Amino acid sequence: MSLLSIVIPSYNEEGNIANTESVLRGILEREKIPYELIFISDGSTDGTYEAIQKVSEQNPCVKGAQFSRNFGKEASIFAGLQLACGDAVAVMDCDLQHPPETLPEMYRLWQEGYEVVEGVKSARGKEGLFYKLSAGLFYKIMSGLIKLDMNASSDFKLLDRKVVNVLLELKERNTFFRALTFWAGFKTVKVEYEVQERKYGKSKWSLFSLMRYALSNVTSFSTLPLQLVTFMGIISILLSLILGIQTLVRYLSGNAVEGFTTVILLILIIGGFIMLSLGILGHYLARIYEEVKGRPKYIISQVTENVRGNITGKA
Repeated sequence: MSLLSIVIPSYNEEGNIANTESVLRGILEREKIPYELIFISDGSTDGTYEAIQKVSEQNPCVKGAQFSRNFGKEASIFAGLQLACGDAVAVMDCDLQHPPETLPEMYRLWQEGYEVVEGVKSARGKEGLFYKLSAGLFYKIMSGLIKLDMNASSDFKLLDRKVVNVLLELKERNTFFRALTFWAGFKTVKVEYEVQERKYGKSKWSLFSLMRYALSNVTSFSTLPLQLVTFMGIISILLSLILGIQTLVRYLSGNAVEGFTTVILLILIIGGFIMLSLGILGHYLARIYEEVKGRPKYIISQVTENVRGNITGKA
């Protein structure tokens, strides 16, 4: 049977590493699926990498790498894709909120000829109302901006080797993995799953981090916010035109009144649009600046002994 690589981004997940390895090993060995587990420690400040080293020594099917600092989940995913040797590559969370029992089903679908197997959330599990609302708003905004249905999407996917190679050939530094698999195309099928409870630790995502994640991914994947600048300019012109006509009509009819309030409101509206537009343009300039510098997506400071080749600092 073909080798299945499983990429597992890990940030401060010391308590989950051994349990995740044990659960995945049990399922994959029971299903007789050849596998390798690739843990990427994203600059963790706890003992995550040491835990990865320990399970790697006990299980030769486990690989690991440590970033020199925190580069983010997107960088971790692409580092794992770079290290993966399998004919099929899955990506899942270290906390097992992506149910590992779904992996054999995804693998069978890949064997049937599907090149992208998308994990789609049927239920979000036990989350606070505020977090559910903020996450729902995040995905609706993302869906509208990038013109793809992201409402139930996740990073839980299984990709054929040819899809992985396409993603690794992309030159951009700022990537959005879950949207790029939609963009790449290929023969796709969806598998529903229910988000599981974490056994150890707590989620690293807050409302602020979700907003920052959304802003970064929208500007790296879509130009729609730039078109919003033009839309706001048109609205400003229309408001100015309406107020101008109103003022002229009152003047000609002899009913002109002092326009101090109107002028102030007009200045505030136009000023707000201008500042928002400058902010949007500035964010895109920052993305361009980062891309032009050509720095790597990540820097690997350490790897486990069973990782072959010189990949430290690989972009």
